[in-house]
Amino acid sequence: MERRHDLAGADHADRVQARREHDAQDRILAMGADQLDARPWRPAPAPPTAADLVHYALWRAADLTPAELLSALGLIRAAKAEIEGVESGLLFVARSEGLTWAQIADVMGFRSPQACQQYVQRLTARQDKQR
Repeated sequence: MERRHDLAGADHADRVQARREHDAQDRILAMGADQLDARPWRPAPAPPTAADLVHYALWRAADLTPAELLSALGLIRAAKAEIEGVESGLLFVARSEGLTWAQIADVMGFRSPQACQQYVQRLTARQDKQR
């Protein structure tokens, strides 16, 4: 019974967070972000990503109301998840193309290939948990 209650609470929290992010996206799109040019690497009619919207809000920072600023801050979690997805994808491609863990660790600033591999394992685990 306790586990079911915990799951229900987590599900409710997820729905609240999703609603908050959706409202934040709507607010920032209404500020003019809906006029951003399409990105050639995303098929149309894909809307701007959370990372795009956060960047847009920062670019418009001088004009933001407190509510708009809070909306942008509310999208940070989603933007981080998007960036982690991009990072994970690039790491997968790099390894698929034969780059070594030593090369990847060096360019990403890790002290060792093992530290880089451990980081990637944690990154992948976080993404699996979010799905």
